[in-house]
Amino acid sequence: MSTFNSRGLRGSTFEEFINQTNLIYEENNLALIQKIPTPITPIDIDHKTRHITLAYFDKKSTVDYIGVVQGIPVCFDAKECVVDTFPLANIHEHQVNFMTQFEKQEGLAFILISFSKYDKYYYMTYQELMHFWNRMQNGGRKSFRIEELNQDYFFTSKTNLLVPYLDMVQLDLQNRQG
Repeated sequence: MSTFNSRGLRGSTFEEFINQTNLIYEENNLALIQKIPTPITPIDIDHKTRHITLAYFDKKSTVDYIGVVQGIPVCFDAKECVVDTFPLANIHEHQVNFMTQFEKQEGLAFILISFSKYDKYYYMTYQELMHFWNRMQNGGRKSFRIEELNQDYFFTSKTNLLVPYLDMVQLDLQNRQG
């Protein structure tokens, strides 16, 4: 793997876990989710190994994943948090804008967060994201604490599923209807 000397590769283990989970979901006809590659421009390439050693990001990307779950369009981003407080600076305005547009088209947008300190995952609904985002935009905190999150949306790995987020998708959909 190439080193970009950037924050952009943090969470790559978490994303690999999601990728493995997505393969299982696809094999079982539960979902078809694609990882959206971040567009880069190579600066230096090690011609012996053919690895990129230095690059920059071309443009703002949308979200990490996009696809469909049982006929429902979904998009989501994967984030990792090693402490109890998650800085909203880790979520970019263009991502929030994309998720907002996606929701307006009756898609389901969310964020998966790995709280590695606790070996737990969190499914942040679009509505909850917007609560924290709007709070920040209105001069409030620029982060949220783990204690502020809805306990119903924490989950852990299962046998053969490293990041079993479809249960949370179902809960999100049920809560939107009720």
